[in-house]
Amino acid sequence: MREAPDRHFDLQGASNFRDLGGYPARDGRVVRWRQLFRSNHLGHLTATDIDIVRRLGVRNAFDFRGIDERTGAACGLSEIVVHSLPIEPTVVTALRNELAAGTLSAPVARDIMRESYRNYVRHNTHSFRALFGHLVEDHAPLVIHCTAGKDRTGFAAALILHALDVPDEVITDDYLLTNRFYRRDPSAATDLPDDVRQAIGSVDASFLAAGFDAVCAEYGDLESYFRDGLKVGARQRAELKARYLQA
Repeated sequence: MREAPDRHFDLQGASNFRDLGGYPARDGRVVRWRQLFRSNHLGHLTATDIDIVRRLGVRNAFDFRGIDERTGAACGLSEIVVHSLPIEPTVVTALRNELAAGTLSAPVARDIMRESYRNYVRHNTHSFRALFGHLVEDHAPLVIHCTAGKDRTGFAAALILHALDVPDEVITDDYLLTNRFYRRDPSAATDLPDDVRQAIGSVDASFLAAGFDAVCAEYGDLESYFRDGLKVGARQRAELKARYLQA
């Protein structure tokens, strides 16, 4: 049996850069390798990292960072076309408000994380809709990312895999790989308690579930969200599967 390609790339200047390929869809096909990647931001890539990403043939990056986040860390590869799909960060501000009120704790931080995922659906569906508009075109190999590559990117990756009809448990397992491969920035949010930074520096299945709970609350079910929220109907789903699945 042929050995599967590496899923994770241990880049020096980026963490959590990994391939969404190889996952089984319910129809027996699998997600194509070396087409869909996810990562944290690409602004600190080393020369060796750049060589690796170039060899992967990445042509487009879909960037969920907010306006200020993008300012100091532009993509390190000039040949990659960057598409900005901004979702402004809200978590750290909410945490600092709780800190000022004397009510901040790790459980509160996790509640804030869950609410941020719900808000991806309530307030930022337009950014995910734009992503899927690009996905049905020929932009691969491509990478999706935000600053940390774990939350906005994690929800987007889960949506992509759902669109390709990958089973729920496989999607959750992929999402949780972030806890294995993500390197927290030790200089970020140093004013927050260590247990809070740990809570927001990892992912939890309940975070992703909160986002999909909001899908059901706002749209009724996932199929309606694809059709009415993301504007991905049956024809677009078929095109995505033809492009990103293989026997």
